[in-house]
Amino acid sequence: MTRLLASAALILGALPAFAQDLPDLGGREITVVTENAYPPLQFVDAEGNAVGWEYDFMAEAAERLNATVAYENTSWDAMIPAVAEGQYDIGMTGITIRDDRREVVDFSEPYMTSQMRMIVRGDEERFADAAGFAADPDLLAAAQPGTTPFYTTVYEVLDGDEANPRIIKFETFGAGLEALRSGDVDLVLSDSTAAEGYVAASEGGLRIVGEPLGTEDFGFIFPKGSDLVAPMNAVIESMRADGTLDALNQTWFVDYAMGR
Repeated sequence: MTRLLASAALILGALPAFAQDLPDLGGREITVVTENAYPPLQFVDAEGNAVGWEYDFMAEAAERLNATVAYENTSWDAMIPAVAEGQYDIGMTGITIRDDRREVVDFSEPYMTSQMRMIVRGDEERFADAAGFAADPDLLAAAQPGTTPFYTTVYEVLDGDEANPRIIKFETFGAGLEALRSGDVDLVLSDSTAAEGYVAASEGGLRIVGEPLGTEDFGFIFPKGSDLVAPMNAVIESMRADGTLDALNQTWFVDYAMGR
């Protein structure tokens, strides 16, 4: 992991910075809350370090905006209400931009676009798409309540009943993925970028089946009316323009998944 982070730093350091075109926040401290439960966006590694795509993004953004970052942790179900109440400046944990969430928080522009993919064990032969899964009442899906994978499982794979007993709820995405590996459930949904990483790292233990199930955009969240939305949108655009976002994707969705 140390070698991976060093590689990421070298990649980012080699890219041109557009800091001269960005707002200067004058050393302002920004409090960012996350769950640390959604690798490779953010998680705690084997050495106990909080790492991931979003951490590397936020470090680079703080440097470009002349700001500092203080991190806090909370559960997924508490995050959006806490940010809405102004307890934190920014929330980050692969949050899908949705109109119902816009009612209580502001979103940045998308920093990543993905699609939901169906992850199964490598030896799965009972179904090959969403219809095949739905048709077999003995098959179970894992999902984290309140997340896009949960709602996609409910409304695009199954019957629209959020209390459907075929959906086994887990507090974290990682717990659901482990349940899939161990055979306790038969399906997990994840955004395509992460799904491809998990499959690549599984050495044949996992694979993707079926067609993509819709498109989702990820954004950072802010209290309503936050003056940080415009600076963050500007830094997202600068990092997209100079290749930094592509470098982060390579580091965390390819190199990390392959153990490099």
